Amino acid sequence: MHRTRLPLTLALLALTAAGLTVATDAPAEAATGRITGIGGKCVDVAGAASANGTPVQLYDCNDTAAQNWDVGTDGTIKALGKCLDVTSAGTANGTAIQLWDCNGSAAQRWTVTAARDIVNPQADKCLDATGNSSANGTRLQIWTCTGAANQKWTAPPAGGTGPAPGGNMAVAPYLYNGWGSPPSPTTVMNATGVKWFTLAFVLSNGYCNPQWDGGRPLVGGVDQQTVNTVRAAGGDVIPSFGGWSGNKLESSCSSAGELAAAYQKVINAYGLKAIDIDIEAAAYDSPTVQQRTVDALKTVKANNPGIKVYVTFGTGQNGPDTSLVNRAAAAGLTVDSWTIMPFNFGGNGQNMGTLTVRAAEGLKTAVKNAYGYGDDQAYRHTGISSMNGVTDVGETITQADFRTILAYAQQRHLARLTFWSVNRDRPCTGGGADTCSGIGQQNWEFTRILAAYNG
Repeated sequence: MHRTRLPLTLALLALTAAGLTVATDAPAEAATGRITGIGGKCVDVAGAASANGTPVQLYDCNDTAAQNWDVGTDGTIKALGKCLDVTSAGTANGTAIQLWDCNGSAAQRWTVTAARDIVNPQADKCLDATGNSSANGTRLQIWTCTGAANQKWTAPPAGGTGPAPGGNMAVAPYLYNGWGSPPSPTTVMNATGVKWFTLAFVLSNGYCNPQWDGGRPLVGGVDQQTVNTVRAAGGDVIPSFGGWSGNKLESSCSSAGELAAAYQKVINAYGLKAIDIDIEAAAYDSPTVQQRTVDALKTVKANNPGIKVYVTFGTGQNGPDTSLVNRAAAAGLTVDSWTIMPFNFGGNGQNMGTLTVRAAEGLKTAVKNAYGYGDDQAYRHTGISSMNGVTDVGETITQADFRTILAYAQQRHLARLTFWSVNRDRPCTGGGADTCSGIGQQNWEFTRILAAYNG
């Protein structure tokens, strides 16, 4: 399913010219309490001192201020008014952890994962009790994540008992920062009520290393700024891996283990609740790549309890090719939503709402047969990712078509209902491709229609 893209080099030049910055001065909600690790010991500021450079260690829990940590939604972890800090912003194994004035740097950004790791995304390493020891005074450091007991922590949830992200995760329209004057997510959220976005696209930088569009960093760039903005407004994001153009991680990584680690790096960077694998390019036709992807996603599901995995892929008018669905089912991978892209069928003048429903019924049958589900269970593991306005082959998907799709999703209780893209959800004013829908509409009209979905 072709989705028009600006050449990557031009997108990167445009972003470089614009400057990539992340706001760090906004107050962050925080949860307060002890952080416990190996042997039940507490993360402790040595001597309860607040001087810059004070070591951070393990110690018997005593409920003093030196063991009272604020876990912020901005990625900071604080005690005694200072931040948990990687000494000299180091990234090497064994770099010591200290207390330091909060400065918004990547050395003071942490992600507490569902697997109970505390990860510094800049170093891509875990908070670690030196020497696998639980003795009082054991210094904390960063180390390659191993899953060992000396890297497992119980911490207060970021944001404390405050509300979870609002809105319906199932309705997460694609937002693309690569080019095309991406809209402010808060503008869209305030106008439509949508709280979730599928943020596109995470690709390979040529090796098994995830970056936005294969060239923008996970940490500290425009995409992280978007994540922070959406979360500050009460929403959240679902990063999408793949898309039409660029190098795919699924091809660049040489094994399922390497691919799972690449997925995990993104999960850790943002503390994710869901990921999307957007399968559009010929790279995914390879049975080897398909199996690698399936096996990697099994590892991701096992290591991140509760995370949702969406797979988005093309379809014909009567449903999708079933090879990937069957492969996943045979391997024991449960996907939270198999989501079809029912467009680019070819030809004009067709009722795209009707064709979408027909393709979705074919998807339901494929999922039902592969997993042995009943009809209702199969529908609840499927989804639709449409395209608003004029598609790449000249089809027109109208507001009425979206209402047809919405009614079908409501009736069948689909797991996902989204579209490409928020960037396009506005009338054309002379911008390039993927900046507008190509039909008469009000701003965010398609988003507003799907925002009514209640599952």
